[in-house]
Amino acid sequence: MPGSKLGVGIIGVNPAWGWAATAHIPALRALPNYEIRALSAHSAESARAAGETFGVSAVFSDHEQMVNQQDVDLVAVTVKVQHHRELVSAALAAGKAVYCEWPLGRDLEDAREMAADAAEQGVRTVVGLQARQAPAVEFLRELLSDGYVGDVLSTTMIGTSVPGGVVVRPNAYMLDRTNGANVLTVAVGHCLDTLSTVLGEFADLSAVSDLRRPLITIEGTGKQIVKTAPDQIAVIGTLTSGATASLHVREAVAGGIGFLWEINGTDGTLRITADAAYPEIFPLTVAGAHGRNEPAELAVPAALTRKWPDLTSLEGTPAYNVGRAYAAFAADIDNGTRTVPDFADAVRRHEVIAAIERSAASGERAIV
Repeated sequence: MPGSKLGVGIIGVNPAWGWAATAHIPALRALPNYEIRALSAHSAESARAAGETFGVSAVFSDHEQMVNQQDVDLVAVTVKVQHHRELVSAALAAGKAVYCEWPLGRDLEDAREMAADAAEQGVRTVVGLQARQAPAVEFLRELLSDGYVGDVLSTTMIGTSVPGGVVVRPNAYMLDRTNGANVLTVAVGHCLDTLSTVLGEFADLSAVSDLRRPLITIEGTGKQIVKTAPDQIAVIGTLTSGATASLHVREAVAGGIGFLWEINGTDGTLRITADAAYPEIFPLTVAGAHGRNEPAELAVPAALTRKWPDLTSLEGTPAYNVGRAYAAFAADIDNGTRTVPDFADAVRRHEVIAAIERSAASGERAIV
């Protein structure tokens, strides 16, 4: 409710690791208009351990019980993608607002079903495409709106998601393409959303998808497993503005630049860099130049970096942009606005991913 604390119930909390512990809980604890009121885990033992670690007394191993708690206004779903639809559906059926991590579903059909359910229930939703709330991304939009590069003619984005042939055990499920979380949906998905937030959507595209390194070692075990998810995704297409756009994200390579994005216009250039192809997590550095000068770093205005002062201590951490999304969501509720990405936005991103899959499979250009 506007002006009051929002009670949050988090599904998928591990006391030692995981995205809830790394990002959601620190973000919510930093914001005075939120209160974590319930936690849910896969077993009663894990739920009790999470409650003790994070100081939450209401813990559940049955998500149905948690989503029906009267003091829970918002349910955060932070589990593996293949379980999103079941858990989101339960929260929506209980009439609760939902923050679901990205990808929203295993595929476009999943995402459309959840978005339709949310629309039917008339509840607010958030999807974890939090790069939109990054100060550097907001700064880029301002620069382009002010004509920094003139007319945008083209853009190029390249990055590495997970380098090398070793993956940590919790992420091993991302090697199986049927699980819905892989380099295409996660790294490429976040990169696509960032590009489209700043420059607009793809109108059409051509894509290449390949699996070049099918055997990956699980860290600490020496065990190799077969990878079925592609590790090379390359896309080129035309944005609705007419600009030419290309994107190449790779994983399982020995090294290379983490993240490099150029926006080229009639009057100037913007260059954005980060340590990896996860603009939603890693801090972004913005550089710019007019004419043919070499881009120099541009300081993100304090008005953007200090937009939510309660989150200052989280700068540089994975919780920072998640916190900014939560802060913006609370402001949306208070003001009747819609500034954070919701399930409808997630469907659009899944549509682009589906177009990439169609093009890569057919070798033909796809309309988005």
